[in-house]
Amino acid sequence: MSRIGTNVQSLIAQRVLGQNNQNLSVALERLSTGLKINRGKDDPAGLIASENLRSEQKALDQAISNADRTNQVVNIAEGGLQEISGLLTELQSLITATASTAGLSSEEKAANQLQVDSILQTIDRLSSATNFQGIKLLNGNFDFKVSGIATGVSDFRVNGAKYSGASLGVDLQVTASAQQGGMFLSAGASSLNLNTGSSFVFEIAGNQGSRELSFASGTSLAKIADTINTFKDVTGVQATVSGTGIRIYSTDWGSTQFVSVKVLNAAGINSTTNGDGSTATRGVYKFQAANFNTASTTSGSLTTFANATNNVTDSGQDLGATINGVKAVSSGRTARINTDFLDVEVTLTAAKAQALGNVGSSGAPALYVTGGGAQFQLASKVDISGKVSLGIQDVATRKLGNSVTGFLDKLGAGKTNNVVDGDVTGGQKIVAEAIKQVSSLRGRLGAFQKNTVSATIRSLGVSLENTAAAQSLIRDSDFASETAALTRSQILVSASTNVLALANQQPQSALQLLG
Repeated sequence: MSRIGTNVQSLIAQRVLGQNNQNLSVALERLSTGLKINRGKDDPAGLIASENLRSEQKALDQAISNADRTNQVVNIAEGGLQEISGLLTELQSLITATASTAGLSSEEKAANQLQVDSILQTIDRLSSATNFQGIKLLNGNFDFKVSGIATGVSDFRVNGAKYSGASLGVDLQVTASAQQGGMFLSAGASSLNLNTGSSFVFEIAGNQGSRELSFASGTSLAKIADTINTFKDVTGVQATVSGTGIRIYSTDWGSTQFVSVKVLNAAGINSTTNGDGSTATRGVYKFQAANFNTASTTSGSLTTFANATNNVTDSGQDLGATINGVKAVSSGRTARINTDFLDVEVTLTAAKAQALGNVGSSGAPALYVTGGGAQFQLASKVDISGKVSLGIQDVATRKLGNSVTGFLDKLGAGKTNNVVDGDVTGGQKIVAEAIKQVSSLRGRLGAFQKNTVSATIRSLGVSLENTAAAQSLIRDSDFASETAALTRSQILVSASTNVLALANQQPQSALQLLG
């Protein structure tokens, strides 16, 4: 059939040639850009997935940069703390040297005090000068701000807190009272009444050590208590007179504390009679479970002095508490929790640590965290779970120490614990507490770097690799495949061009019918 009005074969060849040219253009574009998706029409769903993955990849890359910056900040803070730690060790040495008063001139003491003052000034200067890009790190700038502190709270430390809203309430419930180790020694009178020529001999022990004491008949209870208190620094046991007996108890609180009494010679004290001729009960009493100030009268609570030849011991008890519903780890009167959202340590007063129930009045929290702290964004998604909170306390001399032992600035010239004429025993306790606090802060920063920052960097690196691989699989060109497609398209375009030429020549054969 020969028609010249409509060349159907030519139209087909044109259409196929156009398609092949389009495929060739796509292959050339993909090979030149390296991308399989260059515009939305190439793969609408793939484009959406690719853009989401590209966004996540960028955020992950920045989170890794944030973690690296965090490491740098903590490194600088650790450097300052390391120097302060060395100064505190030197301070401990000076106190020990000055405590040896024999053969130590007043000029030497004064010279040691000058060194102490110089160390205190340097610690304050390091606290103020340690900075990162002008942001001070050790002056309390990154400490948490608190308000509404309940009267039962004697000390507190907020190491980390993450929350939404204006503040975070720290609710503390006392579930078991903190206790000292203690017992009551009943003598039945205000002084010892012993067999003629005998001495009342007993050994008293605590978690610091023990001492054997001996008292003659007629020795007053006040004198016995004073003697026990003389050795309290080496025994960990102190005493007060209560009626016709002596109340002895540990100097500190908690399960590590105990009081032990062992009678070596009762000296007939058990047979002492009252004024009406009745036999008085003498011996070692336990305290009432609900009242540490009152001797228990229940069966088994009394051990007579004659029967106290083996140790009679009473141990203390750690505070039982929950903080924001989480069971706290306790030591003495101090309770602490450490979760991803709250790391806080609270020490209660003696009265509050023994009162079951809520620490705050009328159900109020023990304290409120209202801001502050160092906040680091260590995840790609910006929300509360992607942030890490860290509290870096002020390490100035007026802050190192606590309300019980005192603070480091009290070692300054003319102050309570100066080394010239002050209380060096108390001063050493303050320095020991300061060393413990700085070491604890350094350990916490080190753990943060090792277990949080470093682990986060490794985890983010793996996530970044996998995200980049997924994004590449969707968006990047496969050069082997695209090269094959290019070759195929080139051949088809060449063939289509030749076919179109043949199709255009075919109508000319109809002219031969005209002769």
